[in-house]
Amino acid sequence: QVQVVESGGGSVQAGGSLRLSCAASGRAGTRLSMGWFRQAPGNQREFVCAITWSGDNTYYADSVKGRVTLSRDNDQNTIYLQMNSLKPEDTAIYYCAIPSPYGPALTSSHVDSLNLYDYWGQGTQVTVSS
Repeated sequence: QVQVVESGGGSVQAGGSLRLSCAASGRAGTRLSMGWFRQAPGNQREFVCAITWSGDNTYYADSVKGRVTLSRDNDQNTIYLQMNSLKPEDTAIYYCAIPSPYGPALTSSHVDSLNLYDYWGQGTQVTVSS
């Protein structure tokens, strides 16, 4: 099992910024790719971004590209999502997710597929007011 804990959510005005963190731990190994999904009430859970273990490959949904930056600290198996220029439509619960360590490597063709991810955090609420 892998434990996943998100933090950093909160309430901001439109145009503001937040930094989300996700820490992963467990016995599945430390070379973990990690990603973020979000879900607003009544909506499907949607892909936001993901990063490979090395950090040399990042993937962003078109809805957030140019406004967010994903980075990681491999010593702590932690990723950081810096979100700027936030919009009301960014309001959602943000979930950190870990792909199966035995599954395929993340690629642009399937990085947004929910079934790649086996481990999920409890979510952190992001609210952006207009």
